Amino acid sequence: MLAKKLVTAQKRGETRALCLGLGMVTCSMMMYFFIGITIVPFYTKSVWTTESVCKLLKANIKDKVLCPSSEGSEEEDIFSYPCLQVWVNLTASGQEVMLYHTEDTLERNPKCSYVPDKSEDSKEVKAKIEKIASNFKKYQTFPCYYDPGGTQTNVILSRLYPLNGLLFLFLWPTLMFTGGCLIIVLVKISQYFSALSAWQ
Repeated sequence: MLAKKLVTAQKRGETRALCLGLGMVTCSMMMYFFIGITIVPFYTKSVWTTESVCKLLKANIKDKVLCPSSEGSEEEDIFSYPCLQVWVNLTASGQEVMLYHTEDTLERNPKCSYVPDKSEDSKEVKAKIEKIASNFKKYQTFPCYYDPGGTQTNVILSRLYPLNGLLFLFLWPTLMFTGGCLIIVLVKISQYFSALSAWQ
């Protein structure tokens, strides 16, 4: 009687462990799919792939400009902020080009090197932009990214989704997938040895 209860409990434990492993594998596949359709396209479409060194030429703060938060937005979505323009010398080509914060900055407003978040306070935005300009003047030389194909003549300071960031995103679903497969393998091995022991 006790042996039957132990066998029943073992089978229930194996079933739960198997469900856990299959659930982990399923969740990891869903995470792979989500990352693949949302973030990977942004990484592959970016033309600013080569890192170089930029030397500051000038960093000026122009008068306030109006910028819609997105294309086709209504009038209430338009906000104003001081326009920071940073011009640099790209050492890879020796050209004088405009520097943008990220790929998204160029799409939102090609006139300014930095576009603040709409939710930020106007005083905070002004202080932040002035601090960014002073930092550029303080550090005259810094790494930047440019388009080796020449499609875009401007450069960006940092990529939205760099390669190491993309690999870090794939790390978690990979660990979950590996853990799920390991649980399934261990359950199958346990079932094999249980069947072998019962046969003997």
